[in-house]
Amino acid sequence: MSPALAPVWLLLGWTLLMAVGLCFFRLLWLFLGLGVRAVWRGLGPWQVGGPDQRVPLVGAGEPAHLAYWWRQMRVDAVTAGAYGIRVIRTALSDPWLARFVRNLFHGRRPSGIPGGSPGSRFLLVVFVAPGVALGTLLGAVLAIAVLGVVLAVFAVLLAAVWLGCATAVPVLRGVERAWLLVRGVRVKCPYPGCYLPVPLAVHRCPDCRAEHRGLRPGRYGVLWHACACGRRLATTRTAGRGKLTALCPHCARPLPETAGTTRVVHAPLVGGTSSGKTMLMAAMVEGLHAWARRGDLTVEYASADDKRTAADLDQELRRAGWAHATTGGQPRALMLTVSRGRRRRLLYLYDPMGESVSDAERVRAQQYLAHADGVVLVADVLADPKVRGALSDDDARRAGAARPSAQGPWETYQRLIGELAALTGRRGRLSVAAVVTKRDVLDQLTSLPVAGARIDGWLEEIGLGSLVRALGHDFRAARYWAVSAHAATGTGPLEPEQRRAAEPLLWLLGASGLRTSALIGPDGSAGGRERRIRLRGGDESERRYSPA
Repeated sequence: MSPALAPVWLLLGWTLLMAVGLCFFRLLWLFLGLGVRAVWRGLGPWQVGGPDQRVPLVGAGEPAHLAYWWRQMRVDAVTAGAYGIRVIRTALSDPWLARFVRNLFHGRRPSGIPGGSPGSRFLLVVFVAPGVALGTLLGAVLAIAVLGVVLAVFAVLLAAVWLGCATAVPVLRGVERAWLLVRGVRVKCPYPGCYLPVPLAVHRCPDCRAEHRGLRPGRYGVLWHACACGRRLATTRTAGRGKLTALCPHCARPLPETAGTTRVVHAPLVGGTSSGKTMLMAAMVEGLHAWARRGDLTVEYASADDKRTAADLDQELRRAGWAHATTGGQPRALMLTVSRGRRRRLLYLYDPMGESVSDAERVRAQQYLAHADGVVLVADVLADPKVRGALSDDDARRAGAARPSAQGPWETYQRLIGELAALTGRRGRLSVAAVVTKRDVLDQLTSLPVAGARIDGWLEEIGLGSLVRALGHDFRAARYWAVSAHAATGTGPLEPEQRRAAEPLLWLLGASGLRTSALIGPDGSAGGRERRIRLRGGDESERRYSPA
């Protein structure tokens, strides 16, 4: 090394030594601290409810805030990281380079006070300013590099969180969907004019009454949604979504609480005008409650409206002894929750007008038939011309007093069956419970044979064999009952007849997987525990039946 260059190398060594010492013992940690504090502040605001210009407003489609992981997490990470680096660069520029280093190169102290003598100013310019400038640049660069590495690791962790949440959304949806498929839960609207499937109900916030149409795991939240009012709403049934008021997304009318968790069994009652459908439905409902009083079932009304409807019908039957004809167009389903053991079903009972099966066009308008899991065919055999032609004069007067339907069961069936196949597309997989009504009157007719335990054989005997053969051919399974709805309802109802009136529903519920088949025997005789009973005489309906 040339002696002339020795002072230069000495000065460079001193500058480098000073820069390294100043960087690692002060400036690196100073800049890094500034950057970390800036990142921390950038993740705010930390006060709950504080305004944040970056948070998007709640949209009109779903009155809920977007989930933090969906978008805001990335926005916070990017803005906070950029803010931290920007603070380091700003501190490097001013005050360190623009003031401190500049003052040193001008022979002034970092605070701007001039040196006391030319020698001190020379020392500041030659021996201090270069080292401070190099140390400042080195400290800022290393601080930005370290902060960048930390932010990169943080970004990887946030990406893992985002990926976990994004993966949890389809997993939770799939698990819930699979649970519904396994349990056979398919929600349908029970209201007339709608009857549409409900893949996801509209849920109402209990605080602000806002209606949430997408309350499930998604971009508004995985486990819960934050409503516009701040209320947390669960997104899954297991987390408590079923406790919220649910509405049909098509007609905005309330759905029963159990609609989204319980398999629904749709059971329409089909029969002509004055065939006894409404009284039969009342008898069936009373029969389910009679089985519940024996401890074999648990029966509850699905809503307050259903309980009120049943109470009004029961009051009408007690007052008048019979039910008025159903009017008002398409029916609203009467809904009951029926449980046996740990299994439960939501039963939809439809009681349409008799005129709804008077022609094919009206049958086609009964859209609830598309969801039927089974059909209750209400057969008023007194309306059949063959049966009426076989009656004596006295029996004809008794039959006329029973107000027979204007449409016989065979005619009703012929108008129903073609449209039922078109609506459901699965007629051959349905079950049909054929219920002969007005048995209290039939038991008093001496012109007809007594309806024994085998109602299908009795129907063939009185001339309705074609109906029996058609039901056996067109449906997966057919079962027959004869019921006196008059004896099962109103004042002084007979509990054995109530339980027998409910057997068609128990049979249809059993076909859905509810273990109710054990309550009825192989021939519909109440599991063999109750014998076939019948009425004779005018006042027998107010006394207990005698075994036939």
